[in-house]
Amino acid sequence: MKSRDLENTLAIFKREFLSYFNSPVLYVIVVIYLLASMGFTFFFGRILDSDNASLTQPFFFWHPWIYIVLAPAVGMRMWSEEHRLGTFELLMTMPLSPWQAIIGKFIAAALVWFISIALTFPVVITICWLGNPDPGPIMTGYAASFLYALGCLAVTSAASAFTRSQVVCFIVSVALCLLLTLIGYPGIVDTVARTLPASLESIVRFVSYLSFLDHFYEMTKGIFVFRDVLYFLSVIVVALLVTHLGLRAKRA
Repeated sequence: MKSRDLENTLAIFKREFLSYFNSPVLYVIVVIYLLASMGFTFFFGRILDSDNASLTQPFFFWHPWIYIVLAPAVGMRMWSEEHRLGTFELLMTMPLSPWQAIIGKFIAAALVWFISIALTFPVVITICWLGNPDPGPIMTGYAASFLYALGCLAVTSAASAFTRSQVVCFIVSVALCLLLTLIGYPGIVDTVARTLPASLESIVRFVSYLSFLDHFYEMTKGIFVFRDVLYFLSVIVVALLVTHLGLRAKRA
Protein backbone atom coordinates (compact mmCIF):
# COMPACT_ATOMS: atom_id res chain seq x y z
CA MET A 1 0.00 0.00 0.00
CA LYS A 2 1.37 3.39 -0.97
CA SER A 3 1.95 6.08 1.65
CA ARG A 4 -0.89 8.21 0.28
CA ASP A 5 -3.29 5.27 0.28
CA LEU A 6 -2.38 4.47 3.88
CA GLU A 7 -2.94 8.08 4.93
CA ASN A 8 -6.39 8.10 3.30
CA THR A 9 -7.34 4.82 5.00
CA LEU A 10 -6.16 6.09 8.38
CA ALA A 11 -8.09 9.33 7.89
CA ILE A 12 -11.32 7.41 7.25
CA PHE A 13 -10.54 5.12 10.19
CA LYS A 14 -10.04 8.03 12.62
CA ARG A 15 -13.18 9.80 11.39
CA GLU A 16 -15.30 6.68 11.74
CA PHE A 17 -13.82 5.49 15.02
CA LEU A 18 -14.32 8.85 16.74
CA SER A 19 -17.85 9.10 15.38
CA TYR A 20 -18.76 5.87 17.20
CA PHE A 21 -17.86 7.39 20.54
CA ASN A 22 -19.81 10.56 19.76
CA SER A 23 -22.98 8.48 19.65
CA PRO A 24 -24.72 7.30 22.85
CA VAL A 25 -25.99 4.27 20.91
CA LEU A 26 -22.54 2.68 21.01
CA TYR A 27 -22.34 2.92 24.79
CA VAL A 28 -25.76 1.31 25.09
CA ILE A 29 -24.71 -1.54 22.77
CA VAL A 30 -21.44 -2.14 24.65
CA VAL A 31 -23.24 -2.17 28.02
CA ILE A 32 -25.84 -4.61 26.67
CA TYR A 33 -23.05 -6.82 25.30
CA LEU A 34 -21.21 -6.91 28.62
CA LEU A 35 -24.41 -7.54 30.60
CA ALA A 36 -25.51 -10.27 28.18
CA SER A 37 -22.17 -12.08 27.96
CA MET A 38 -21.55 -11.96 31.71
CA GLY A 39 -25.19 -12.58 32.59
CA PHE A 40 -25.37 -15.71 30.47
CA THR A 41 -22.05 -16.87 31.94
CA PHE A 42 -22.86 -16.43 35.61
CA PHE A 43 -26.61 -17.16 35.63
CA PHE A 44 -27.31 -19.59 32.78
CA GLY A 45 -23.81 -21.05 32.57
CA ARG A 46 -23.66 -21.20 36.38
CA ILE A 47 -19.90 -20.85 36.28
CA LEU A 48 -19.68 -20.27 40.04
CA ASP A 49 -21.37 -23.61 40.76
CA SER A 50 -19.24 -25.59 38.33
CA ASP A 51 -16.18 -27.64 39.22
CA ASN A 52 -14.92 -27.34 35.66
CA ALA A 53 -12.56 -24.38 35.15
CA SER A 54 -13.45 -23.82 31.50
CA LEU A 55 -14.99 -20.97 29.54
CA THR A 56 -16.05 -23.01 26.51
CA GLN A 57 -19.62 -23.79 27.57
CA PRO A 58 -20.54 -21.13 30.12
CA PHE A 59 -18.99 -18.15 28.31
CA PHE A 60 -18.09 -18.62 24.63
CA PHE A 61 -21.16 -20.75 23.90
CA TRP A 62 -23.39 -17.67 24.00
CA HIS A 63 -21.26 -15.31 21.91
CA PRO A 64 -22.61 -16.25 18.44
CA TRP A 65 -26.17 -15.56 19.51
CA ILE A 66 -25.17 -12.21 20.98
CA TYR A 67 -23.24 -11.17 17.85
CA ILE A 68 -26.15 -12.03 15.58
CA VAL A 69 -27.99 -9.01 17.02
CA LEU A 70 -25.37 -6.66 18.42
CA ALA A 71 -22.75 -6.77 15.64
CA PRO A 72 -25.30 -5.52 13.05
CA ALA A 73 -26.36 -2.86 15.58
CA VAL A 74 -22.80 -1.50 15.52
CA GLY A 75 -22.18 -1.90 11.79
CA MET A 76 -25.55 -0.80 10.37
CA ARG A 77 -24.45 2.83 10.23
CA MET A 78 -21.33 2.19 8.12
CA TRP A 79 -22.82 3.18 4.77
CA SER A 80 -26.51 3.64 5.49
CA GLU A 81 -25.74 6.78 7.47
CA GLU A 82 -23.64 8.17 4.60
CA HIS A 83 -26.52 7.58 2.19
CA ARG A 84 -29.11 9.06 4.55
CA LEU A 85 -27.13 12.23 5.27
CA GLY A 86 -26.11 12.70 1.66
CA THR A 87 -22.42 12.59 2.55
CA PHE A 88 -21.80 9.50 0.40
CA GLU A 89 -21.50 11.57 -2.77
CA LEU A 90 -19.15 13.98 -1.00
CA LEU A 91 -17.04 11.10 0.29
CA MET A 92 -16.76 9.60 -3.18
CA THR A 93 -15.57 12.91 -4.66
CA MET A 94 -12.62 13.02 -2.28
CA PRO A 95 -9.19 11.87 -3.53
CA LEU A 96 -9.56 8.35 -2.17
CA SER A 97 -10.68 5.03 -3.56
CA PRO A 98 -13.78 3.13 -2.36
CA TRP A 99 -11.51 0.42 -0.99
CA GLN A 100 -9.73 2.89 1.28
CA ALA A 101 -13.08 3.99 2.69
CA ILE A 102 -14.32 0.40 3.04
CA ILE A 103 -11.21 -0.80 4.87
CA GLY A 104 -11.03 2.31 7.08
CA LYS A 105 -14.66 1.98 8.16
CA PHE A 106 -14.38 -1.78 8.71
CA ILE A 107 -11.24 -1.50 10.85
CA ALA A 108 -12.92 1.20 12.96
CA ALA A 109 -15.91 -1.07 13.66
CA ALA A 110 -13.56 -4.02 14.28
CA LEU A 111 -11.62 -2.02 16.87
CA VAL A 112 -14.85 -1.13 18.63
CA TRP A 113 -15.63 -4.83 19.01
CA PHE A 114 -12.07 -5.64 20.04
CA ILE A 115 -12.39 -3.15 22.89
CA SER A 116 -15.80 -4.55 23.85
CA ILE A 117 -14.51 -8.13 23.94
CA ALA A 118 -11.46 -7.05 25.94
CA LEU A 119 -13.78 -5.58 28.58
CA THR A 120 -14.98 -9.09 29.45
CA PHE A 121 -11.65 -9.76 31.23
CA PRO A 122 -13.40 -10.11 34.65
CA VAL A 123 -14.75 -13.45 33.41
CA VAL A 124 -11.19 -14.70 32.81
CA ILE A 125 -10.12 -13.44 36.23
CA THR A 126 -13.05 -15.30 37.80
CA ILE A 127 -12.27 -18.59 36.08
CA CYS A 128 -8.61 -18.30 37.08
CA TRP A 129 -9.71 -17.68 40.67
CA LEU A 130 -11.94 -20.78 40.61
CA GLY A 131 -9.23 -23.08 39.29
CA ASN A 132 -6.34 -23.55 36.92
CA PRO A 133 -7.88 -23.36 33.44
CA ASP A 134 -6.06 -24.40 30.31
CA PRO A 135 -4.99 -21.12 28.64
CA GLY A 136 -5.24 -22.70 25.15
CA PRO A 137 -9.06 -22.81 24.88
CA ILE A 138 -9.30 -19.32 26.41
CA MET A 139 -6.97 -17.80 23.80
CA THR A 140 -8.50 -19.64 20.85
CA GLY A 141 -11.98 -18.92 22.22
CA TYR A 142 -11.31 -15.20 22.26
CA ALA A 143 -9.82 -15.40 18.76
CA ALA A 144 -12.92 -17.27 17.56
CA SER A 145 -15.20 -14.74 19.28
CA PHE A 146 -13.44 -11.81 17.60
CA LEU A 147 -13.50 -13.50 14.19
CA TYR A 148 -17.22 -14.25 14.59
CA ALA A 149 -17.88 -10.59 15.38
CA LEU A 150 -15.83 -9.54 12.34
CA GLY A 151 -17.78 -11.95 10.13
CA CYS A 152 -21.08 -10.44 11.27
CA LEU A 153 -19.67 -6.92 10.81
CA ALA A 154 -18.56 -7.72 7.25
CA VAL A 155 -22.02 -9.08 6.40
CA THR A 156 -23.54 -5.91 7.87
CA SER A 157 -21.16 -3.76 5.81
CA ALA A 158 -22.37 -5.49 2.65
CA ALA A 159 -26.03 -4.96 3.57
CA SER A 160 -25.36 -1.34 4.54
CA ALA A 161 -23.91 -0.57 1.11
CA PHE A 162 -27.27 -1.26 -0.57
CA THR A 163 -29.66 0.73 1.61
CA ARG A 164 -29.97 4.16 3.17
CA SER A 165 -32.16 2.87 6.01
CA GLN A 166 -30.36 1.69 9.13
CA VAL A 167 -33.45 -0.22 10.22
CA VAL A 168 -33.61 -2.17 6.94
CA CYS A 169 -29.86 -2.79 7.13
CA PHE A 170 -30.19 -4.08 10.69
CA ILE A 171 -33.06 -6.46 9.88
CA VAL A 172 -31.37 -7.83 6.74
CA SER A 173 -28.03 -8.23 8.53
CA VAL A 174 -29.56 -10.04 11.50
CA ALA A 175 -31.41 -12.37 9.11
CA LEU A 176 -28.22 -13.14 7.15
CA CYS A 177 -26.12 -13.68 10.28
CA LEU A 178 -28.83 -15.91 11.75
CA LEU A 179 -28.95 -17.93 8.53
CA LEU A 180 -25.17 -18.34 8.48
CA THR A 181 -25.40 -19.57 12.07
CA LEU A 182 -28.38 -21.91 11.86
CA ILE A 183 -27.23 -23.79 8.74
CA GLY A 184 -24.56 -25.32 10.98
CA TYR A 185 -26.65 -25.86 14.11
CA PRO A 186 -26.32 -29.61 14.92
CA GLY A 187 -30.01 -30.23 15.61
CA ILE A 188 -31.12 -28.59 12.36
CA VAL A 189 -28.40 -30.26 10.29
CA ASP A 190 -29.26 -33.74 11.65
CA THR A 191 -32.99 -33.20 11.11
CA VAL A 192 -32.53 -32.04 7.51
CA ALA A 193 -30.08 -34.89 6.80
CA ARG A 194 -32.63 -37.45 8.04
CA THR A 195 -35.48 -35.86 6.09
CA LEU A 196 -33.76 -35.63 2.70
CA PRO A 197 -32.66 -38.65 0.63
CA ALA A 198 -29.31 -40.19 1.59
CA SER A 199 -27.88 -39.09 -1.77
CA LEU A 200 -28.24 -35.45 -0.67
CA GLU A 201 -26.64 -35.88 2.73
CA SER A 202 -23.21 -34.85 1.43
CA ILE A 203 -24.72 -31.58 0.13
CA VAL A 204 -26.32 -30.92 3.53
CA ARG A 205 -23.00 -31.50 5.27
CA PHE A 206 -21.22 -29.20 2.82
CA VAL A 207 -23.77 -26.42 3.41
CA SER A 208 -23.38 -26.87 7.17
CA TYR A 209 -19.61 -26.46 6.73
CA LEU A 210 -20.31 -22.93 5.46
CA SER A 211 -21.82 -22.03 8.81
CA PHE A 212 -20.11 -19.65 11.22
CA LEU A 213 -21.08 -21.93 14.09
CA ASP A 214 -19.18 -25.03 12.97
CA HIS A 215 -15.86 -23.20 12.71
CA PHE A 216 -16.46 -21.16 15.86
CA TYR A 217 -17.03 -24.10 18.21
CA GLU A 218 -13.98 -25.96 16.89
CA MET A 219 -11.77 -23.05 17.91
CA THR A 220 -13.36 -22.66 21.36
CA LYS A 221 -12.24 -26.20 22.17
CA GLY A 222 -8.64 -25.05 22.00
CA ILE A 223 -8.13 -26.41 18.49
CA PHE A 224 -6.51 -23.67 16.45
CA VAL A 225 -6.92 -24.97 12.90
CA PHE A 226 -5.82 -22.70 10.08
CA ARG A 227 -8.80 -23.63 7.90
CA ASP A 228 -11.20 -22.18 10.49
CA VAL A 229 -9.31 -18.89 10.54
CA LEU A 230 -9.12 -18.95 6.74
CA TYR A 231 -12.88 -19.52 6.58
CA PHE A 232 -13.69 -16.39 8.58
CA LEU A 233 -11.14 -14.35 6.64
CA SER A 234 -12.71 -15.58 3.39
CA VAL A 235 -16.17 -14.54 4.58
CA ILE A 236 -14.84 -11.09 5.45
CA VAL A 237 -13.12 -10.67 2.07
CA VAL A 238 -16.21 -11.81 0.13
CA ALA A 239 -18.52 -9.53 2.15
CA LEU A 240 -16.23 -6.54 1.61
CA LEU A 241 -16.13 -7.33 -2.12
CA VAL A 242 -19.93 -7.25 -2.12
CA THR A 243 -19.72 -3.93 -0.26
CA HIS A 244 -17.48 -2.60 -3.01
CA LEU A 245 -19.90 -3.73 -5.70
CA GLY A 246 -22.78 -2.08 -3.85
CA LEU A 247 -20.91 1.20 -3.56
CA ARG A 248 -19.95 1.11 -7.23
CA ALA A 249 -23.60 0.61 -8.14
CA LYS A 250 -24.64 3.54 -5.93
CA ARG A 251 -21.85 5.69 -7.32
CA ALA A 252 -22.90 4.93 -10.91
